Amino acid sequence: MPDTISEAPVVWFEDVRREDVALVGGKNASLGEMVRSLGDRGVRVPPGFATVAGAYWRFLEANSLNEVIKNRLAEFKSGKASLAETGNAIRSAFLKGDWPGDLASAIAEAYHKLCERIGEKDADVAVRSSATAEDLPDASFAGQQETFLNIRGEDELLAACRKCFASLFTDRAISYREAKGFDHLKVALSIGVQQMVRSDLAGSGVMFTIDTETGFDRIVLINAAWGLGETVVQGQVDPDEYQAYKPLLANGGLKPVLRKKRGDKIIKMVYARGGERATRTVPTSLAEREAFVLGDEEILQLARWACEIERHYGVPMDIEWAKDGHSGEIFVVQARPETVQSHAQTGVFKSYGIKSKGRTLATGLSIGGAIVSGRVCLIRDPGEIGRFEDGSVLVTENTDPDWVPIMKRAAAVVTDHGGRTSHAAIVSRELGLPAVVGTGNATRVLHDEQEVTVSCAEGEEGFIYEGVADFDVEELSVSDIPATKTQIMLNLANPAAAFRWWRLPADGVGLARMEFVVSNHVKIHPMALAHFDALKDEDVKRQIDELTRGYEKKADYFVDQLALGLARIAAALHPKPVIVRMSDFKTNEYAGLIGGAAFEPKEANPMIGFRGASRYYSPRYRDGFALECRAIHRLRDEMGFENVVAMIPFCRSVKEADRVLEVMAQNGLKRGENGLQVYVMCEIPSNVILAQAFAERFDGFSIGSNDLTQLTLGVDRDSEDLADLFDEQDAAVKWMIRNVIAEAHKAGAKVGLCGQAPSDHPEFARFLVECGIDSISVTPDSFISVKHHVAEAERKRGGQARNEDKNK
Repeated sequence: MPDTISEAPVVWFEDVRREDVALVGGKNASLGEMVRSLGDRGVRVPPGFATVAGAYWRFLEANSLNEVIKNRLAEFKSGKASLAETGNAIRSAFLKGDWPGDLASAIAEAYHKLCERIGEKDADVAVRSSATAEDLPDASFAGQQETFLNIRGEDELLAACRKCFASLFTDRAISYREAKGFDHLKVALSIGVQQMVRSDLAGSGVMFTIDTETGFDRIVLINAAWGLGETVVQGQVDPDEYQAYKPLLANGGLKPVLRKKRGDKIIKMVYARGGERATRTVPTSLAEREAFVLGDEEILQLARWACEIERHYGVPMDIEWAKDGHSGEIFVVQARPETVQSHAQTGVFKSYGIKSKGRTLATGLSIGGAIVSGRVCLIRDPGEIGRFEDGSVLVTENTDPDWVPIMKRAAAVVTDHGGRTSHAAIVSRELGLPAVVGTGNATRVLHDEQEVTVSCAEGEEGFIYEGVADFDVEELSVSDIPATKTQIMLNLANPAAAFRWWRLPADGVGLARMEFVVSNHVKIHPMALAHFDALKDEDVKRQIDELTRGYEKKADYFVDQLALGLARIAAALHPKPVIVRMSDFKTNEYAGLIGGAAFEPKEANPMIGFRGASRYYSPRYRDGFALECRAIHRLRDEMGFENVVAMIPFCRSVKEADRVLEVMAQNGLKRGENGLQVYVMCEIPSNVILAQAFAERFDGFSIGSNDLTQLTLGVDRDSEDLADLFDEQDAAVKWMIRNVIAEAHKAGAKVGLCGQAPSDHPEFARFLVECGIDSISVTPDSFISVKHHVAEAERKRGGQARNEDKNK
């Protein structure tokens, strides 16, 4: 073979570096880089080889294709031929071309050597296209050229290689290069030939080293489906979704898996033998649909590899992986730089909020974070592009690169199928479009000309509402935010939206509401799980069976889902403190959970009834509280989120505090053990009156201004008739706040406040600063304004203190 790599028609991956994009294209350069540099770090990449760009030019020269390409493109640009006619003519010319003898021999020889390495006579290979201008930072659309899977034997290989060359001139590739300004005759194509991983017998998917929606750079996002990975990439299947927390992956004793969402996975792509098709798509079994593709250890292994790859490349990465059904081994089969969130503007972001809306028509995965209204244009085939109206909401089953011209003209995209790493999701992000993917039924329930609102601003679930909704848009800037001595923290409840706010310079989470996670993610009353066999309502038991499918013990479902939901909140601002309030439903709210009616008493006034601390040691709920404690224990000790602080709500007496702390210790949550801090809500006058005694038992107080106001003034906070009397700035309420801060500080305990008042009233924020409060916890959308209010109050307080010193 020639002495230099550039002269050889075929090169092995281990001889290629990432700098060799001009020689073997982005895909193959990346594969070579990983084989060379990451194998000794445990990252498995299937062996293979690549043809060099010179081989492509040789093929063109041997078949006089330069003139064909030039003439056909000239006809297209002059309007004499359509894009489809041009692409078809050029591809046909490629497919009729003959291989130069030495080039065909070089490819065949390399294939046989690869078979020897693998240990099979005619090994199955994947044949991938790798354009020399591909996967650059400003050229981010994947899938412009073709990939051919399950190719076996010399003849099939050469035929697939010819098709790869031809795919440089798919309609979408021609259109893309025109839009990007690439010279068609200066872009070559390298062919990658790689051992097939038998993922048709197992599973495969895609992972990102950054959250694809928010840019949160501390998670690995993994999508997984059964069979070959094309169904995930093309958005044909609704995959499993997993998240792992990167900073805690290095500790092998921890399991920082933040999310495990099972997808429908109704189809899979497998091998096909006989005929011209090398693969086929078949339905999955019921067992496959109900199972996760990956176990926890496999999720963590992939996530650790993703971190190694990201560390090596120095940028967030988009990675394809596959699991071999014979060996059980997992392989990385592709990696490229992520090109959307890693280049996003970070100083300013828009916050959307729905004011009023029509009924919900469809739901799916939320892509993009925005809200738009528009008229539906339902298209099932890109051939109908002619009837698409600019600014419409594109509704379709799923998309592939042929849909990009339509997507560029859309206001939003809605699909029946696909996950966060599907084509529709990726391209929508690149185009800055809100999208709701994987709805399952959008093409059935929506129709042409229908006015709808697409909302992607309510967390991970996206909604299509009937009609034009009333919503507002606020531009938030994180630049020039003043520093404050008083800590400004966030109130968070929705795990699905927690990562949206990671760029805010908050000092932690001052209030994470457990009950939101229970009602929206767990959905089942914990006592109904702890005492499932005692349930008499067969419909309730059926619902519980459905939700807990896959769990050997019903109670484990509660612990698992609660821990996973809280983990995403804990991760958003880790390692800063995250104060998780144990459940604080009222009895009427608990009764609304699945199975809850059988365990909850009916009360005339639930607001001051069987709620908060009184439940935790009561026989009526003690077993349910034990499950809450197990979830917090898993969060801190098994997953590694030691920044989580437990907080007890509505604790009426010191005696009750002692009983609750005892029950917590019995369930693995002993104050002070493994650094566990326990706070108490200050929302009852007794908490203020006996502040020093409570401070001896708890590490801190969080003032719940709504309940404290209600119980200090004797005003039902939900009463419309008494609304004028409910005032958090009443002198009596302020006396309570001032005194609990002073008494707590004497005892060495911290005090914070979580409530809306500092957001709505700058003078209230000033009052809290004057009292010396340690922290204020607010909703994310009011964080910046409160930060400014507090900074101004601290400045004035400092000025007053200096004047007092001068006057002494």
